Amino acid sequence: MVNRFANQIAIVTGGAEGIGKGIARRLATEGATVALFDINHVALQRTVATFVGEGFTVTGHVVDVSQESSVEKEVQAVVDAAGRLDIMINSAGIVGPTSTKITDYSVADFDRMYHTNLRGAFLMTKCALKAMEKNNYGRILHLASIAGKEGNPFMAGYSSTKAGVIGLVKGIGKEYAETGITINGLAPAVINTAMNKETAPEQLAYMTAKIPMKRLGTVEEVAAMAAWIVSEEASFTTGFIFDLSGGRATY
Repeated sequence: MVNRFANQIAIVTGGAEGIGKGIARRLATEGATVALFDINHVALQRTVATFVGEGFTVTGHVVDVSQESSVEKEVQAVVDAAGRLDIMINSAGIVGPTSTKITDYSVADFDRMYHTNLRGAFLMTKCALKAMEKNNYGRILHLASIAGKEGNPFMAGYSSTKAGVIGLVKGIGKEYAETGITINGLAPAVINTAMNKETAPEQLAYMTAKIPMKRLGTVEEVAAMAAWIVSEEASFTTGFIFDLSGGRATY
């Protein structure tokens, strides 16, 4: 698998930390040129410096995925520099309030969740497809969540926006089914990342208890599956949500 992505250009959103960083590392290790999109410019600079020091070909782009002008500008910058776009993995996302009844869930918090998790997924898909259509080839992968399939109580914003991402994947996958472009999703259960620090301990315990393997997933496990989904090998699957839940998923 050493050169599986040689000569391929990839964008990874949320690429400065956590799952996005892990996926970006896996793609770069296998030969991809990777553009990291993230709103956190400090973490982004640090990750780019680390990757460059490891010999990877990466660039960093400060992007707010919820803003159309920001997404359009930076996707076009990648295409202008590389001449093409082969892979787009959207890992940008926020958890928002946890252990919060919907009657206590503020509209402002819900809007914030929607803008990053769902509007961002829509914008990244739209702009990536415009670039990929030119070559009639591409791989798009969205990080959804088991919460989008089953619904986690007391996480109304996260559960509903991730369900929206799943609907986006299924619908757009069918739109592009007759092209060389696939659109898929990955629905992890709880993954051991720094983002879990924002989750209330009782909420984290509840979600972990529902996993038959009785452990958190790892970033490396996510990256391994993501890399196959966006490879040329995964040519007959689109509009699908892959399970990465330690046995929790029932469909």
